[in-house]
Amino acid sequence: MQKYEESGAKVFAISTDNSPSQKAFAESLGLTFPLLSDFLDRQVSKEYGIYMPKYGIANRVTFVIDKDGKIAFMEQGGDALKMLGAPDACSRLAHRKAAAP
Repeated sequence: MQKYEESGAKVFAISTDNSPSQKAFAESLGLTFPLLSDFLDRQVSKEYGIYMPKYGIANRVTFVIDKDGKIAFMEQGGDALKMLGAPDACSRLAHRKAAAP
């Protein structure tokens, strides 16, 4: 979280779980960032192309989205859980922002 905060990034999670499940999950892990629910219509998951209708859930993906709303980086599957590249992607965006006139 420190790397994200240092880069000025905002962290939040979106899942196809319902809000009570998310609350229990966040409390069990001591998460400090918001968890948003895409439970009702799965619209966010569908629009990002990660919804798996056969299973009724979204694939595990970490997105880094720039200030213009464009996807700057994406990790899928096990790498999304480890978030190995996302902190560096946020740092690169922060440096790009600082270098801009």
